[in-house]
Amino acid sequence: MKRALVTGCTGQDGSYLTELLLARGYEVHGLKRRASSFNTERVDHLYQDFHDLGAHFFLHYADLTDSSSLATLLYDIRPDEIYNLAAQSHVKVSFEIPEYTADVVATGALRLLEAIRRTALRCRFYQASSSEMFGSAPPPQSETTPFHPRSPYACAKVFAHHITVNFRESYGLHASCGILFNHESPRRGETFLTRKVTRAVARIRRGLQRKLFLGNLEARRDWGYAPDYVRAMWLMLQQDSPGDYVIGTGEAHTVREFVELAFAQVDLDWRDYVEIDARYYRPAEVDYLLADYSKARTVLGWEPSVAFRELVGIMVEADLNSSQITARHDG
Repeated sequence: MKRALVTGCTGQDGSYLTELLLARGYEVHGLKRRASSFNTERVDHLYQDFHDLGAHFFLHYADLTDSSSLATLLYDIRPDEIYNLAAQSHVKVSFEIPEYTADVVATGALRLLEAIRRTALRCRFYQASSSEMFGSAPPPQSETTPFHPRSPYACAKVFAHHITVNFRESYGLHASCGILFNHESPRRGETFLTRKVTRAVARIRRGLQRKLFLGNLEARRDWGYAPDYVRAMWLMLQQDSPGDYVIGTGEAHTVREFVELAFAQVDLDWRDYVEIDARYYRPAEVDYLLADYSKARTVLGWEPSVAFRELVGIMVEADLNSSQITARHDG
């Protein structure tokens, strides 16, 4: 039985990846941060009491800002594969807490890589890189496109990406970076754009919310379905040689298109409900991200399975059926 460690396992990608690994017969160990409230709802359906002899999923307290906790965890678990998905991943928030973002995203990746080296662990490593690293680079963006990050989050991801490549080249680590373009699902956090939109659609449809406040409607993004993307992560670590891969759909749409389609799912005209709030603009905007994923198609045999329109429908339908939609008003 292969053993995997997933940082950020309680997030959108981590929960889908954990499901995939368990379905493939792995023993999965997830890293979670200590909090005074429960933050494991995305993986609660996978959890079994560790006293159960049939349990294959285990959660551990550790943090990417604490190198000793990482080294101890690696020494105790000795995983065959490590997937580093943990991050402060909200781009707009990274402008407000840039130092913390850099500590978790950039130095956190370095701490984990250094823990692998110092424990002499023989494993395969996946680093979650981001299309935000391309920033203002002209589309389409591929593995050879120069990075031009436009946020503290993106700058931190560039460091994490390059330090992973450096450890691969310096120490022979089987380390791969997935440069993932935007990927969404009903498990997306409620403060992220797509989920904020689909959640608002459901609340407006129920009469619980009157307006949705957004920023730049003209930004273009390559949006895909998160379960497709975690499959690509796994495929990277099954290759004989490590490498870096762009993962996306090769199709871009504006925020305006996403909003229009989401409201159309419930027969509403988005223009009656959406207002622009300048506070939601980034200090430095990223206008156009479009993936050239031809390397992933050729080497990994990977293709996206869910198209843009279907993705929006999945997310709106999930929020319409969710018991989590409350009477609390959100703009």
